[in-house]
Amino acid sequence: QEKFTYFWRYESPFSQHYPVTFELDGMTFNCAEQYYMFKKADTFGDQRSIFNIMKSCSPIAQKSLGRKVAGFDRNKWDAISRQIVRKANFAKFSQNEELLQILLSTRGTTLVEASPKDALWGINLEADNYLVLKRNWWRGQNWLGEELTKLRD
Repeated sequence: QEKFTYFWRYESPFSQHYPVTFELDGMTFNCAEQYYMFKKADTFGDQRSIFNIMKSCSPIAQKSLGRKVAGFDRNKWDAISRQIVRKANFAKFSQNEELLQILLSTRGTTLVEASPKDALWGINLEADNYLVLKRNWWRGQNWLGEELTKLRD
């Protein structure tokens, strides 16, 4: 039977909002969400959003700014967004030994973002909902969990 490691919220090292410094593309980021939103603004050439995202210390504010990126094209973004998350998390975990050990400690399980608010990156369910117990009951795609599981393995 498949075993799962559930996570959600910024307190989890697996969260994109978890506060941790890493360097990527010659820049320093304060969390994976900041890199993700930076790349979103950069992909669509929105210099003002790049500036505001990089100036912000808050992943919630960064996400909000990322939702307002000028020239955003959903199809283009969906085609590359997983690669961006993969790259951010590789940097995050490879540059922070303590986080890497936490990730490696989940071996033998599938990582699952138990976010009740996200049907793409998460499973659209909270961890205390019985529907999380079986993959075919999930209401979301779990892209983040899949990327983290692949990174770990």
